[in-house]
Amino acid sequence: MVSIIMGSDSDLPIMRQAAEVLTEFGIAIEVTVVSAHRTPDRLYEYAKKAAGRGVQVVIAGAGGAAHLPGMVASLTPLPVIGVPIKSRNSIDGWDSVLSILQMPGGIPVATVALDGAKNAGLLAARILGATDENIRKKMADYQENLRAQVQAKYERLEKEGWQ
Repeated sequence: MVSIIMGSDSDLPIMRQAAEVLTEFGIAIEVTVVSAHRTPDRLYEYAKKAAGRGVQVVIAGAGGAAHLPGMVASLTPLPVIGVPIKSRNSIDGWDSVLSILQMPGGIPVATVALDGAKNAGLLAARILGATDENIRKKMADYQENLRAQVQAKYERLEKEGWQ
């Protein structure tokens, strides 16, 4: 199971992308709000108990100071994927990106692009696919579909021209 968490429900329009991708791959998910700053006790309990509840990967989205992914990573042995979110009080999203990206040694957090929850879902699927042949096959099919879409585009452009 993949746990998708966010600092506020205002992050859901972005984090929904991860949920949609994982659902498409047939991977069980849970989605909830855990605020590093407003609910630190909930954060601590969530992160400490995640593995025991069957969570295999955590995707944590956060805007602004964006401490959620790093704090979760400091409390669980599970892989954590951070999604920096450009929130309304953000400094063009750079505060979120750097808060998640610049983790100290020993506390790894995989970080995707700003508002990149879709890629976080795909990365979680790849992590699970390393030991699950069914998920790995679905990922290969997904990649082949992407290749075919691009091929159709370049063939159309070459046939019809750019004008």
